[in-house]
Amino acid sequence: MTISLAYSPITVDDVDAAIPFYRDGLGLEIVNDVAYDGHRWVSFGFPGQPGLSLVVSDPTAGRSPDDGDQLQRLVVKGSGPGPYVFATDDLDATFERLRASGAEVLQEPIEQAWGPRDAAFRDPAGNHIRLNQA
Repeated sequence: MTISLAYSPITVDDVDAAIPFYRDGLGLEIVNDVAYDGHRWVSFGFPGQPGLSLVVSDPTAGRSPDDGDQLQRLVVKGSGPGPYVFATDDLDATFERLRASGAEVLQEPIEQAWGPRDAAFRDPAGNHIRLNQA
């Protein structure tokens, strides 16, 4: 038996604002863009990792309006799901690309006491994103 992660959802308040962060900043590829019933889901693929996707959508996509509103408040406060942790083989280049895109820097690259060298950002919706040197 094998098992693998197929996709991971990230809630954003504005899908259009999130696209440059994930596509241009992190270097992910748009593999699907679906609109349905007033909502939108954009799937990003990871180069070299076929079958794995990150899906961004608005808070009420697939949720009740009340649940979506509560999730939105948590994300904006920085208390939503996450942090979302990505690994990169060039932390400095990825960090500079994200900083140049205007992303909010939470932590510049540093060596952590528990091992990895990492950095942190907020995406345009307020999600906490960490980058580890692979």
